[in-house]
Amino acid sequence: MLVMSDLVTFSRALADPTRSRIVNLVTKDALCVCELADILEMPQSSVSSHVQIIRKAGLLDSEKCEKWTYFRIAPEYRKLIQSLMVFFAVAETREFKKDAAKATKRLAQREGSCCAGPKRLTTRKTTTA
Repeated sequence: MLVMSDLVTFSRALADPTRSRIVNLVTKDALCVCELADILEMPQSSVSSHVQIIRKAGLLDSEKCEKWTYFRIAPEYRKLIQSLMVFFAVAETREFKKDAAKATKRLAQREGSCCAGPKRLTTRKTTTA
């Protein structure tokens, strides 16, 4: 359960538009920073800084595979994040839809790219409400 200090950190992690986009993406798929950077069309260093804020809030589960680390919303927060996204209609924004299309395209290229993909964190796993 969240306590007040965690609630502030949790809120801060979601308050930035870029972090909200990252959270939305890693709710659906386990992605590494270079994949997120490609999807968001941002420098890896910027994406990495945002990921660290989300990580410090305790929202991310991670898996190290070779030299890449894949991130996904931690199981205990998945339903909460999905509910928040639906409640605020965030997933319906044009930007989030574009991100989802780019993620699908980027994941289709994963096998031939530098990022082989995670072993433990599965992709496209959704929970039912």
